[in-house]
Amino acid sequence: MTELPGPGPARRVNGVVLDETGRRIIELLQQDGRLSYAAIGKTVGLSEAAARQRVQRLLESGAVRVVGVTDPVVLGYRRQAMIGVRTDGDPATAADAVSALDGVRYVVVTAGSFDLMVEVVAEDDARLLDVVAAIRAVETVWSTETFLHLRPRERGRARGAR
Repeated sequence: MTELPGPGPARRVNGVVLDETGRRIIELLQQDGRLSYAAIGKTVGLSEAAARQRVQRLLESGAVRVVGVTDPVVLGYRRQAMIGVRTDGDPATAADAVSALDGVRYVVVTAGSFDLMVEVVAEDDARLLDVVAAIRAVETVWSTETFLHLRPRERGRARGAR
C-alpha cells in the first residue's frame, strides 16, 4: 500500500501529482463519497469539470477508492474483536487461510509481538468463540490473543490524505 504524503509540497503518487488541492479532494470524498463534482469544485476552488478530472485521475491511479462502509453494529454484529495471531510458519500463508474464514473483516501481516492482526465481527459471544476456534485451527497458527472492542471511538471518521 502506498502511503500518501502529508501536508507540504506536491508529490507524485502512483503517477498522480498529489498537491494540497488533491489532498483536500480526498478529505472531502472521505467525508462523503457521493459528493458532486460541483460541490467538490466549489469547496476547493476548481470548476466542476476540473474537479471531475482531478477525481478521475485519483481513482484511475488507485490513490483513491470510493466504497460503501458498513457499520457492523447496525447490521447485527454485536461483538467485534481484534485478534493477535502468532504463527510458526510463513505469516502470509496463515493470513490467506484466516482471510477466508467467515466473520473475518480483514487481516494484516505485522511486525512485532504478533505475526497477524485480525479484525472479527460476530453476532454474539458464541459465534465469536467459533471464529477464534477456526483461527486457532489453521495449521500454522500456534497462539492467539483476543482484544474485544468495548467502545469504538472513530467509526466513520475521515483521516485525511495519508
